[in-house]
This record gives sequence, C-alpha cells and structure tokens, in this order.
Amino acid sequence: MAARKARHRCDPLDHRMMARAIALARRGEGRVEPNPMVGCVIVRAGRVIGEGFHRRFGGPHAEIEALRACTRDPQGATVYVSLVPCCHHGKTPPCTDALIEARVAKVVVAARDPNQVVRGRGIRRLRAAGIDVETGVLEGEAAEVLAPYATRVRLGRPFVIAKWAQSLDGKLATRTGHSQWISCEASRRRVHRLRARVDAILVGCGTVLADNPLLTARGVPIRRRALRVVLDGQLRIREKCQILDTCSDVSTLVMTTSGRVSMRKADRLRRSGVEVVACRSRGGRLQLDDCLRTLAKREVTNLLVEGGPTVLTSMLEAGLVDEAFVFVSPMLVGGRIAPGALGGAGAAKIAAAMIPRSVRTQRSGTDVLYRMRFSKP
Repeated sequence: MAARKARHRCDPLDHRMMARAIALARRGEGRVEPNPMVGCVIVRAGRVIGEGFHRRFGGPHAEIEALRACTRDPQGATVYVSLVPCCHHGKTPPCTDALIEARVAKVVVAARDPNQVVRGRGIRRLRAAGIDVETGVLEGEAAEVLAPYATRVRLGRPFVIAKWAQSLDGKLATRTGHSQWISCEASRRRVHRLRARVDAILVGCGTVLADNPLLTARGVPIRRRALRVVLDGQLRIREKCQILDTCSDVSTLVMTTSGRVSMRKADRLRRSGVEVVACRSRGGRLQLDDCLRTLAKREVTNLLVEGGPTVLTSMLEAGLVDEAFVFVSPMLVGGRIAPGALGGAGAAKIAAAMIPRSVRTQRSGTDVLYRMRFSKP
C-alpha cells in the first residue's frame, strides 16, 4: 500500500518536530558526505523523548542515534525523520528494522530518498509491519538540506557551489590584476569555513597562474580536507607554485585533455605527488560535465568553485551551478579593463539574464553576502 501524504499539514506539533529534525540534520554538514544529512526526533504523548542526527560517515544513522537517546520506552511513539528510513544493509543495519523492533506507532517523513534503487522500500517495509507512515511534512525545507546528496544521486555530478568576491561595481580585481583584498576579514573567514566542509575546491589554471593560491581552509575547525582540483587543459601550471609545493600534504588533482599535452610534464607532476587525469574535451577545451562526473565517481558531493571569470561563466552558462556565495564589498574599483566576475557573450536582453531561484542576503562584516540557489532541490 502506498504511503499516505501528511493530511495535517498545518498541525503545529508536526511542523515543530519536523523543523527540529531538519535543524538537527544540518549539524552533520561536512562530516557525513557522501551520505545525506538526516535528523530524527522521537515524540511520545506530545513530549520529545529522544533525538539525534547522522554525525559522521560510517557512523549510526539519525534514527539509531535518536533511539539510543530515548529517555523513555519508544513503544507507541511517533518518529519524525527528515529522510525516509533506510531499509538496506550498508555500513550500518537497516533503520527500518530498528524502528520496527522498537515498536513505534508512527513515522512521519519529510522527504523520500531520491535513490531509485531504494526509493519506496523503506516505507513499504514499515507499513508491512503495521506502522503508520505519513510523508511530505516540510518536504521543501528537507529537500534544501538534501540537495547535495540528491544532486549526486540524480544527476551523477557534485552539488556545485560558486564563490567570488567583487566590488560594488562588479570588479574582481583592479586593471593591474591586484585583488587582495576586496572582501573583508569576516568574509574571508567565512570562505575558510566553507572550504572546511566541502569535498573539493576547483579552480582554473588561469587562477593558479595569476594568484598562486593555496586553496586550503585555515584558522577554522576542519570538518574535512578538501581535494584541490585544477582545470588545466594544456598543462600550463607552473611546477613551482603553492599548490604543487604542498601536494604531499593535501590531495591535488589536475584535470587535463587527453591530447596535445606534454606527457613528460604530466609524469613530472605525478612524481611530485599530483594526480593527473585526462577528461573529455571539445575544441581543445575540457568538457565540464565530464569533469564533474569524474569527481562524482570519487564520491565528491559538495564542490566549491573558486575560479576566475572564465570558469565561473562556463559553469553558470552550462547550468552547472547549484548555489553561489557572492561577497559584495562597498568599494568602487573602476577601470574598463578591470576584470568582472562574469565574461562570455552575456545576455542580449534582460529577459535572458540568469535569475536565481532564491536569494538570501546578510551582512558579512562590512560586506554584503548574496547566497543564491539556482537549481531546484
């Protein structure tokens, strides 16, 4: 029998408990990937008796954490979980079995698993055991949290986060290429926190040649060490730069084309500790979708793109950016040849401009942060 959609969508308790489960799920960000972030709250007689979230990859799932935290017997309780409980053996036993064994009365689910291999099986398993199941409570909110996992599962690529800092008049640097620092210290610290929770950080070779970045998280708690990825179709990267000097400490991947590159240079890079991978190209340029698929196969779930105008424009025009963090500084740089954030031909008419699906703004020190979502969760 199919699971029932939640009938009491305005029920204050259902919304409050599911909102709590979703908030708990966010605590696993940067620690559980490539698994989804999931939170769970167990309620009996209108009171929370246990709650938990998926804390780390390979560790107990949210439902197990919540059951273990119960202060009373969960028999007859209602379980609120942001993603349908798993019903298969992976690194941990099925959560459906644990809920059935605990003899809970009802399970309220926010979102279904986008993985077609398991979709619907968990709900059917619970209902077959006599447990009432409702779905769809705060589904949209849960989908926002699950978006990175869902993107990798559905599209076979990472969830792409573009980041750049610009002046109020849209410049990334001065006409001489000087850019340190357009953003304020608070914004730079926020970027380090972002780096500290993603799976990989990607730039183009032009950024490496111009800025010689390190591309590591510094001065903040590290949730995971991001793989550094350089798009370099012609292997123009200098063999003496910060990224190559530190590749023995931080995993580094250079993506290049299969033809017209120096095999001797590729061999030298590999001997220095860099992984060099050939990806598909068209017209001498790397195919971004193939690069992203390659990263997804390595279980990269969240990819931070910190490239310059060429990479940022290519990603956006190809519809490959899911979220953008844009830091706008209250300064005017000016200069006709000073680089802007985006290049390419651009929109011919305003109606053709790229418009994000949602925008959130907030202060970031003296800057304003625009956090935009482009893709649907």
